[in-house]
Amino acid sequence: FFLSLVKVDCKVASRFAHTVITSSALNKANSSQEVFFEVDLPKTAFITNFSMEIEGQTYTGEVKEKEKAKKQYQKAVSTGQTAGLVRASGRKMEKFTVSVNIAANSNVTFILTHEELLQRKLGQYEIMTRVKPKQLVQHFEIVADIYEPQGIDFLEAYGTFISNELLPLVEKTVSDKKAHISFCPTLDQQRKCLGCEGTLIDGDFFIKYDVNRAETIGDIQIVNGYFVHFFAPSDLPRVPKNVVFVIDRSGSMRGIKMKQTKDAMLAILNDLAEDDYFGIVLFDSSISTWKESLTKATKENVSEAQQFIQGITDLGATNINDAVMKAVDMIMKGKRDKKVPERSVSMVILMTDGMPNSGESSVPHIQENVLLAMGGNMTLFCLGFGDDVDYSFLDVMSRQNKGLARRIYEGSDATVQLQGFYEEVASPLLSEVDLRYPDNLVNSLTTSHYKQLFNGSEIVVAGRLTDYSLDNFLVEVFAHGVRNRQFEEDFIVKGQASAQEWDILYPEQEYIFGDYTERLWAYLTIQELLKTGTAEEKGNATAQALEMSLQYSFTDEEPEGPLIADKLTEVDGDPHFMIELPEQEDALCFNIDDRPGTIFNLVRDQLAGILVNGQTIGDKKVAPDGKVNTYFGRFGIIHQGLGVRLEVTTHDITVSQDGKQAKLFWSDTVTKDRSLTVTLRDSVRFVVILHKVWKQHPYHQDYLGFYTLDSHLLSPSVHGLLGQFYHGVQFEVKDMRPGEVPEKPDATMLVKGQELTVTRGWQRDFRWDVKNGENIPCWFIHSNGNGLIDGNHTDYIMSGLFKTV
Repeated sequence: FFLSLVKVDCKVASRFAHTVITSSALNKANSSQEVFFEVDLPKTAFITNFSMEIEGQTYTGEVKEKEKAKKQYQKAVSTGQTAGLVRASGRKMEKFTVSVNIAANSNVTFILTHEELLQRKLGQYEIMTRVKPKQLVQHFEIVADIYEPQGIDFLEAYGTFISNELLPLVEKTVSDKKAHISFCPTLDQQRKCLGCEGTLIDGDFFIKYDVNRAETIGDIQIVNGYFVHFFAPSDLPRVPKNVVFVIDRSGSMRGIKMKQTKDAMLAILNDLAEDDYFGIVLFDSSISTWKESLTKATKENVSEAQQFIQGITDLGATNINDAVMKAVDMIMKGKRDKKVPERSVSMVILMTDGMPNSGESSVPHIQENVLLAMGGNMTLFCLGFGDDVDYSFLDVMSRQNKGLARRIYEGSDATVQLQGFYEEVASPLLSEVDLRYPDNLVNSLTTSHYKQLFNGSEIVVAGRLTDYSLDNFLVEVFAHGVRNRQFEEDFIVKGQASAQEWDILYPEQEYIFGDYTERLWAYLTIQELLKTGTAEEKGNATAQALEMSLQYSFTDEEPEGPLIADKLTEVDGDPHFMIELPEQEDALCFNIDDRPGTIFNLVRDQLAGILVNGQTIGDKKVAPDGKVNTYFGRFGIIHQGLGVRLEVTTHDITVSQDGKQAKLFWSDTVTKDRSLTVTLRDSVRFVVILHKVWKQHPYHQDYLGFYTLDSHLLSPSVHGLLGQFYHGVQFEVKDMRPGEVPEKPDATMLVKGQELTVTRGWQRDFRWDVKNGENIPCWFIHSNGNGLIDGNHTDYIMSGLFKTV
């Protein structure tokens, strides 16, 4: 395939970004081929439109109610039609993928539109575009037009992949109220070197900017019966804060995580202001403090606290409940004893990498306890460290207490992530911020009360007007703050909102992208509905959000979104079996240990005439620890209806039909990504991944991974080590308790009428990242899956690669 066009066109009107990504490809082959369209988009964005143009005909995607969409998706896949899928892709992005079969010498153009409200962090807005075309592009272009009626304060544009040679190609024109940015390298300018086919375009392109700040009421825009209010006053003095840092020192924090936490805390303590009060609570299964009460952040006290941080050692389990309770007690005591300033902001910052498995371990009970204890008197911020943390628990608990959670990704920059988060909340300017609008003129308001406003951030409220032609009304903002150093008083500002005439502000720009204030209002409303707390509220809110999403063509592509992937079952490594259960938001995993050369039945569906067997291989020789590692080294796949046999080894792929045979080698260019997708007509797809090992490795050798897609297309009678789970499995987990390893708690699982002891661990999923894989948390079933699988693992041993017995 040849990429003739990749264009990213972004238009921003008052922080609301509307991005259209267009990509055209030509199938230069003499036969039809499948072409994939992949786009990384921000996690906070909604897909509003997707279409394809093939041979002059346009096909437009539709946003539908989830169950209908799911059925249509399954039907589309089963009949070989096109269907889209969104999945996580790193820290800030999600990947939208769609594939389509294109005839020889034909063109296809993909057009994806997404919208998002840019959030102000640390005094700036950020537009991030991920570009990875993986080949030279005839016409490559990134264009952005920004319209900000408040005026643009500063703007910068750069790319992680842009060298000194490419830098002059980043063109930007900035006037008072608008900016134009473009980056359009020619085919030759994209080349890694003269005559090379490799491309330099591989990374992220950033535009960062801020707007001029009004000192009083902020910026209010009214367009066609909807208004939006941006509030971020400048030149306000910071409010003193009372902060307790609650730090996980359990065994799972051992090593690099603890070092990074210590490094971040040393820098964070340095940033405390002299009029701040602070405390430190450490926890594993027990709780300890630096000092029993809040302490003023003098230079001497900060220095002493830093020495205390340096001495933290890690061991034990994870008692989150008692640790947070201790922090709350310290703040409440400080207030009762009038030790802290009366006009100050209180917050607890919890840093943890694990699940609660000591003391109170019930997540709902902990959330209830914390909510009751905090009582709206302070804010909770939670930092979840690494892949194994129960992030949804932290997220809900933070939002219940007017704060937010942030995932800290494991990596060399974790210290910077921790510091960066702290900087966002380090300087409170106002507390209990109440934005008020006339009840008789305004309705359908988004959230208009905020616990705090931090320096560098922004409050955004949108609403609907009762009178469509209304172009002015009174706005009031009430909050607690420090107006000057001599005396403290409430912060009160009032002002008149008035409609902005966009055609006068931007006379040459007749159409930006429709009634953006209405779309922004809908965007904020849907975001808030999706974050609703209790189960009952969540049900009603989700239904309302769905209705609005359909009305405004917003596709919220979380795993539960309209275009949903079917459950996935897979096997990889040693051999590790993993069953992902999206409906239960969980996964089960087990290993099978047997001697090398054993053939196991993985999938057997007599009605569909499909059989998959896998044969294990061992290491080259036994490792010094004496453990015999086994992996899958051969797979045999049969489709009886088509009379096809497929044998996949670590070296080659052989297809047999009607006495004819064809062989393909992994080293061939068509399989250079080491991934083979086997599509069985009107049925399931299997993906086989080749894991390459260094040839000179003394013990290990190449092995295969096996993944199943569209398993719902097989009959209810499908069985096998994997097949038996294709239609789900019901289980319940209770009685979580410390395990042998601190970060891997044990629990009791009720499954198939039995009680099993299981361990929380994780397995690597290599489907989307063949080289590194992705850590998936799962419940590990011991003893070759006994109790989870039907019968014993030996029942699945076959006499040959294509045998059923």
